Amino acid sequence: MASQAIESHRAGAEVVTGGDAICRKKSIELLEELGPARQSVKIKQTVSYAAEVTAFAEKGKLRQITGVKTKELMLWLSVVEVYVPEASPEKVTFKTGTGLSDTFNASAFALGG
Repeated sequence: MASQAIESHRAGAEVVTGGDAICRKKSIELLEELGPARQSVKIKQTVSYAAEVTAFAEKGKLRQITGVKTKELMLWLSVVEVYVPEASPEKVTFKTGTGLSDTFNASAFALGG
């Protein structure tokens, strides 16, 4: 059902392909658009991007994400949602398809610096 919704929106969508490096950069750019300007800091989290990543972008949220996985212990879990809570714009929460979520300082997702 999610793939049908994605296909119906694809005609007017920005499509980014090219694998891990390009999709990683675009994902960070989208996170930048979700919240205030941030300083660059690194987190210790392994993330993998498919050749094509899809998501619906809303104010403060990327939802129905496909093509992004994070490694937790020895398991790769699909990231399905990323959001910046209005009450805590300095935080970014990542939610997996299993219902697990993790919250990080938003400054960890800045480009450059």
